[in-house]
Amino acid sequence: MGATLRALRALVWLVGFHLLGIVVLAALAGVDYVLYLHAPSSVAVKSYVVSVLLSIPLVRGLFMVRTPRNEDIAGIPVTAADEPELWRTVSELADHVATRTPSVVVLTADVNAAVSERAHFLGLLAGPRRLYLGVPLMQGLTEDQLRAVLAHELGHYSNSETRLAAITVRGRAQVLRTIEQFEERAGSTAERERARQEKRNTKAEARGKAAREIDTGHAGLTYRAMARVYTAYAKLYFRATLADSRRQEYAADAVAAKIAGRDATVSALREVPALDAAFGFYMHSYATLGSSAGLLPPRGEVFGGFHAMLNARQLELVGLRSAPPAAPPSPYDSHPPISDRIRRVEALPADGRTEEAKGTALDLLADPAGILAALEDTVLADDVRHFRRTLDWQELLDASIAEGLASLNTPLHRALAMYTKDRPTLPALLRLIDNGQLWQLARRLPLSSRASAAQGRAFREFVRPVLYESLHSMALAEFAAHSQLRWEFSWSRPATVLLPPTPGGKETSETDLDAAVRAALADTADTAPLRALLTHHR
Repeated sequence: MGATLRALRALVWLVGFHLLGIVVLAALAGVDYVLYLHAPSSVAVKSYVVSVLLSIPLVRGLFMVRTPRNEDIAGIPVTAADEPELWRTVSELADHVATRTPSVVVLTADVNAAVSERAHFLGLLAGPRRLYLGVPLMQGLTEDQLRAVLAHELGHYSNSETRLAAITVRGRAQVLRTIEQFEERAGSTAERERARQEKRNTKAEARGKAAREIDTGHAGLTYRAMARVYTAYAKLYFRATLADSRRQEYAADAVAAKIAGRDATVSALREVPALDAAFGFYMHSYATLGSSAGLLPPRGEVFGGFHAMLNARQLELVGLRSAPPAAPPSPYDSHPPISDRIRRVEALPADGRTEEAKGTALDLLADPAGILAALEDTVLADDVRHFRRTLDWQELLDASIAEGLASLNTPLHRALAMYTKDRPTLPALLRLIDNGQLWQLARRLPLSSRASAAQGRAFREFVRPVLYESLHSMALAEFAAHSQLRWEFSWSRPATVLLPPTPGGKETSETDLDAAVRAALADTADTAPLRALLTHHR
C-alpha cells in the first residue's frame, strides 16, 4: 500500500470517528425531540439531562483539534560539530536510503532508537525530523549493527511513515480520550451511588435495622454503554492502523538489510532485545543499588557501568541472543514478533557481506565518558542528582547493604514484635526457638489461605522459606552491627558475602551461615551453630 493510500485510509478512520460522534449526538437529539412531543414533561426533562451529560465527553473528544505531541524524550541534542563521526554515519545512511537527514540527533538513556517528524497539516507537509539514539544501545552494538539499526529507522522516513503518523496518532488519541471520559464519569457516578447507599445503611443501623447489600451495578450504566460503543470502534481502528505499523517494520527491516547487509541486520535484531533485558537487569541490580540509601555510583557510572557488566556477562548474552522473545502475535501489537522479523531477514538472499566494523558503536562518539556524565545531568530527577556519590562500586555496595540491614523490617520482625510485644531482636528470636515457640510465632506471619489451613509438617514446609530468608537477613544484620561483614562486588555474579574468620583463624563461609540458619529452623531446632558463629565474631 502506497503512502497516498495509507494517508487516505488513516483519514477515513479519523473521519469515521467524527461521523460516529455526530450520529450519536443526532440520536440523542432525536430521542429528546420524540419525548418532547409525546412524553410527560418530567420524563422529557430527565432525558434532556441525560443527553447533556452524555454529550459532554463526546464533544470533548470530537473537538480535540490539536494533534497530541508526545513529550520530547529526555536526552542530549548533539550537532555535527559535537559528534562529527556519528553525524557522518547518519548522513551517509540517509543518502543510501534516499531520504532527508534528520534535523536533530538526540542521545538518550535507553536501549532504543527511534525517529519522529513534526509534520504539518495532518502529515501532508513535511516538518523537522528528530533521531533518538540510546547510548546504552551504542554500548552493546558493534558499528555494523548500529548501521543496521540506523538504516531501519531512516527507512521509516523513506515512505513518509513518520509524516502520516500524525493522522493516526490524532485518531487514536481522540478515541481513547472519549472512552476515558465516559469511563471516568461512569466511575464517578458509581462512587456517588456507593456513598449514598453507605450513608443509608449507616442510618438504618443506627435505628437498629439491618444494612442492605451495596449494589452499584446500575450506576453509570449509560456512560458504560457509550464507552462500549467507542471501545468497539477503537478495536477496529487499532487493528487496522497497527497492521500498517507492522508492515512498516518489515519494510524498514528490508531497507536495513539492503544497506547494512543481511547478516548485520539479523545480528542487530538478535542483539537489541538481549541488550534491553540486560539493561533492565543492570538498572535494577547495579545503577539503582543505592537509591534507598540516597547514594549514586561515581559520576558517569550510572549508565557507564552497563558496558562493564556487558563485558563480564557475555555468556549470558549468548543465551539471550540465541533465544529471542517469542511472544504470541496480537492484532494490537505495533511491532511484529522479533523472531518473525529475524526469520524474514534470514530468508533474504545472501549478499556476501559480513560484519566488518566489529568495534563498539560507542566509539563513534567523540567523548563517550563526557556524554555518559552529561546524560546523568539530563535524565536523572533533581532529587536523585543530589544523592551522595560514592568513590567506587564497592563502596556503593557496602554502604547500600549496610543501610538496608540497619533498617531491616522482615515479616519475621513484624511477627516477632506482635508475639513478644517487644522490640524484635535476634537474641529474642533464638530464645523463642529454644523454648519451642517458633511455629506458634510463625502463625503470626502473613499467610496464604492454604498455609493458614495447613497443620503439622505441611504448615512448617509452607512457612520455612519465609523464616529462612528473614532469619538469614537478621543474622547478617547482627554481623553488620558489629562491623564484621564485607561484601565482594562483581559484574559477573551476585555480590558475595564475606564473613570474618573465627578467633582461631578458621575461615567462615556463607555455607556455614546457611547451615546454621537451617539448623535453627529444622523440625528439631538447634540454635547452637548460629549462636557459635555470632559469638565468635563479636
